[in-house]
This record gives sequence, C-alpha cells and structure tokens, in this order.
Amino acid sequence: MDYTALTFALLYGLGLNLAGGLLTDVGEWYDALKKPWFQPPGWAFAPAWTLILGLAGWALYIGWTEAQSATQFNVVVIAFSVNAALHFLWSPLFFTFRRPDWSFYENFALIASTIALAFALRDVSSFAAWLILPYIVWTCFAQAINWEVVKMNGPFSPKADPV
Repeated sequence: MDYTALTFALLYGLGLNLAGGLLTDVGEWYDALKKPWFQPPGWAFAPAWTLILGLAGWALYIGWTEAQSATQFNVVVIAFSVNAALHFLWSPLFFTFRRPDWSFYENFALIASTIALAFALRDVSSFAAWLILPYIVWTCFAQAINWEVVKMNGPFSPKADPV
C-alpha cells in the first residue's frame, strides 16, 4: 500500500468534506431563501457528499498509484488539485458571501473539473474514471438547484445583508 497516496486521497476526500461542512452556514439567510421543489432535505447533503468525495478519493488513490508515467501522474494530480480548489470555493461564494449567482457561475467550472477528472483518469484506470460519475451527476444536479435558487430569489447585491 502506498501511504503517501493514501494520505493525499484521504486529505482530498475528508478535507473537502470537512471544509464544505464548516463553510456551510445554514442560518436565517439560507432558511429564508425560496428553494425548488426538487431540492433534497438538508440532512441528505452530508451523506451524499461523504459518499461522492469518498469515491473521488478512492479514484485519486488509484490514479496516483497506477499512473504508468510521470505525465499521467502529473495530469491526475493537477486535475484533482484544480478540482479541489473549485470545490472548496463554492461554499464561501454561496453561504459566506451570500451570492448564489456567483456560485452558479463558479459551478460551471466545478462541473468541467469533475469531467476533466474522469478524462484524466480514463487512461490510468477506467474503474477510477467511473468512480467520478456520481460526482459529475451530483454537481450537475446541484447546478439545477443553484439556478432555481437564483431565479426564485435574485437579484443579489454585492453585500447581501443577513435576514
């Protein structure tokens, strides 16, 4: 077992999950937002992200340990690094800055980065690439929710005041 790869895979999955949870302030402002009928209940997000990021962490481990060349390895590491930065950015945009409109646009980049993960992994391991599919599906679903929140509640001001 490659403990360096395992450490980075765990930091990726658990770190993003923990950071997302800590940066998600579900308070009065969020509660006051109108939300689409198809948004899952609040309790569903933590287990969904735990599973999705756990699978992505597993894919990172496979990509790290099964890359056949330095180029494959670098592509996998860069793809996961870009994805982690974009994943981390969404919650502060939506919850801290109270800008669902900004998070909506940022999420296009996040979706693109999840698709890039699958492409970066496919030459290393088709199984690892398939492990990213739930992440792609969930971020697309989240984008639909985000868009409806923007439509139902916008426009948003640069300094949205708390409710």
